[in-house]
Amino acid sequence: MGVTREGEDSQHVVINDAPFSMLSMRRHQMFPELQPDEIKRLCKFGEVRRFEPGEMLFRTGERGPGMVVLLSGAVKIYQRDGLGRELLINEHRKGSFLAEVGQLSGKPALVDGMALEAGEALLIAPDRLRALIVAEAELGERIMRALILRRVGLIEKGAGGPIIVGKSNDRRLVSLQGFLSRNGHPHTVLDERDEDGLRIIEQFAAGPNDMPLVICPDGSVLRHPSDPELATCLGLIPDLDSEFVYDVAIVGAGPAGLATAVYAASEGLSVIVLDGRAPGGQAGASSRIENYLGFPTGISGQALAGRAFVQAQKFGAHVAIPVRVKSLHCDERPYRLELACQGSIRAHSIVIASGAVYRRPEIEGIDHFDGRGIYYWASPVEAKLCKHEEIVLVGGGNSAGQGIVYLASHAKHIHVLIRRSGFEATMSRYLIDRIASLPNVTVYPGTEIGWLEGNEAGLAQIGLKRPCADGRDRFDSRHLFLFTGADPNTDWLRTCGVELDAKGFVITGANSTCDLTTSVEGVFAIGDVRAGSIKRVAAAVGEGAQVVAQIHQMLAERTGETVALGA
Repeated sequence: MGVTREGEDSQHVVINDAPFSMLSMRRHQMFPELQPDEIKRLCKFGEVRRFEPGEMLFRTGERGPGMVVLLSGAVKIYQRDGLGRELLINEHRKGSFLAEVGQLSGKPALVDGMALEAGEALLIAPDRLRALIVAEAELGERIMRALILRRVGLIEKGAGGPIIVGKSNDRRLVSLQGFLSRNGHPHTVLDERDEDGLRIIEQFAAGPNDMPLVICPDGSVLRHPSDPELATCLGLIPDLDSEFVYDVAIVGAGPAGLATAVYAASEGLSVIVLDGRAPGGQAGASSRIENYLGFPTGISGQALAGRAFVQAQKFGAHVAIPVRVKSLHCDERPYRLELACQGSIRAHSIVIASGAVYRRPEIEGIDHFDGRGIYYWASPVEAKLCKHEEIVLVGGGNSAGQGIVYLASHAKHIHVLIRRSGFEATMSRYLIDRIASLPNVTVYPGTEIGWLEGNEAGLAQIGLKRPCADGRDRFDSRHLFLFTGADPNTDWLRTCGVELDAKGFVITGANSTCDLTTSVEGVFAIGDVRAGSIKRVAAAVGEGAQVVAQIHQMLAERTGETVALGA
């Protein structure tokens, strides 16, 4: 990829060959040229407006206008970060359209678009863009593919996202990086010891308590921010209307919740999905799912969740992330979901798809090392931290197996601790066979952690309750991965009266085993949060489709209407 600089003062970088090297072979898909007859078909979805040279059609960090189809003139697209640096991405002329996947829901623009010449454009607002993609199947497919590929390209370059400065193993930095990665948002991470990092720290007079330091695209600076603070700065938290009443409110954006959103929205129901962190839930953190139907080569949990997330928005579902639900008020009709960020959501039906939260085993010293050597999933963020190092992993289920296989290509050696005598009762056969073939993985049956030790830099030593077969009673390692199960995420239901079992899972099926209704009429539960559910992605997706049929029936009984379901 050829790169030339137009002068240090302008800080402007021109990319000659392709905007993103990893995607250069798919440039024709990223930037297709619309033909006159295709543009004519688009006209009914938008409005024509004129622009002048130097006019900004959209700006980084400001809410985007939707999709802009150029009818004449020229526009340059470039990245601008919070330090004022610019990177030219592409120049567009007649027949090009300007947008990326965030414009399906009117999210803030990740790049700047400035007119080079006077011209005219067809402006298609987000709601009309969604209508276009559904109504014009073949053309909509081409446009959707381009929108997705452009976001992938922006993520590769960190374009339009925040700059995060700090120590690579700092728990808050790891959390922020994980939050942005899981949400598919571009970002750049700089180590505070590198030249660029040191320069930014000096520029903003940041002290140790300010780290990690975040520079948002609009130039605002956050010091040691939380995930919601960062989301607010980036404009990710949507405007929510507490007066609007949805047909369906779904709590949780894992496979079950997203499947419900896709099926419900595609059948004409008004839908909102709420999640406190990112699409995908626990499955979204899986490095590779190989036994999900239709993906013979496997797919990462994040990629699967990302596709479902876009699909739900395509059909008009309103997805609010990160928004945490504080409580459900079942004594009100319509039901009311109280939000932790203030405000509330009202809906005729509620789908509990809040999944499970990672279980924290009772180990001496675990609180001190959370985020400083202890991890509960294995994403590229964690894999980079432990590259070429010895790590310890605890767990014998499929999530643990997927983590072992993924981390084995990064770590020097993985020491796997399991309480049972083997994996056979808890892990899929294909994962067992894969692990057995890995030369840098050693499994220690009948082994449990007893204690942890370290220093201010983080974890250093992992002790065992009893010595293992070879006499070893501790491991010198700075990285511990815990895949020790999960507990249901149902604390927010305590004020509602939804019946839970002794472990906190939601009880369903009063009428039959296929019944997904809870003890409260109009409130349903699906996926891992449901008592007796099969902890598999395919099962969660199936329940997401199944619950929509039951919601239709419930709404029809209330209104006395007959509802015809789609395919």
